[in-house]
Amino acid sequence: MSALRTGTAVLTATTLAAGLSGCGDDDKPAGRTKVVTVLAAASLTEAFGDIKKKVEAEHSDVEVRVSFAASSTIVQQVNNHVDADIVALADEKAGKTLKPDAIKGAKPTLFATNQLMIATPADNPGKVADLASLQSGSIDTVLCAPQVPCGRAAKSVLDKGHVKPHVVSYEQDVKATLSKVRLGEADAAIVYVTDVAAAGKSVHGITIKPDQNVTTRLPVYSLNNDEATKAFLDALNSSAGRKVLTDRGFGTP
Repeated sequence: MSALRTGTAVLTATTLAAGLSGCGDDDKPAGRTKVVTVLAAASLTEAFGDIKKKVEAEHSDVEVRVSFAASSTIVQQVNNHVDADIVALADEKAGKTLKPDAIKGAKPTLFATNQLMIATPADNPGKVADLASLQSGSIDTVLCAPQVPCGRAAKSVLDKGHVKPHVVSYEQDVKATLSKVRLGEADAAIVYVTDVAAAGKSVHGITIKPDQNVTTRLPVYSLNNDEATKAFLDALNSSAGRKVLTDRGFGTP
């Protein structure tokens, strides 16, 4: 496959800012007079999509606007004071780089956990069996970029397993990383359990041994206390919200 390269983000800082700048009051759907803007890590795409539907179904006057990106991209945007009511990141370390004034002094609440898994194309052409299989120079592996949560977690897993894979690409978020495998452009990727679950039969998932795996804890920040923001957070923290998360493969903190 191609030489080592860095992929582009699914949602870059520029497009994220542009998308949010268009979210003015005039864009509200008829009847939905309250808007909550949520910036969430790419790994939360499916779960937060479910919660958005739940909130809007239960609150006819609330519109939920969710933008997904790499946590590093979200942090950059929030620190540049992009408008947001809720910020949800893929690990605690990303949250520690948020500027206190940018998040209005908000404190994190841990709402979910995640772990890693090896993903291969559905037919597993490289015959990957476990983490040690990635040591083979014939297995083209793709990882998340080192500065994003899934990249940090993957490095910890590889260090624990004393494995040095043949990395052909570093991608800017977990969805872009998994996409390489789905498209057959890599033999294996290390991604979140939740993303393998969301991909269904389009990929093959291989469990990483507990003593080699890591658990990431996801923080959420509330930058507003209006009714729409409270509606989303109440849904996220409710028993139904927790079921959405566990059904999507997340654990509880």
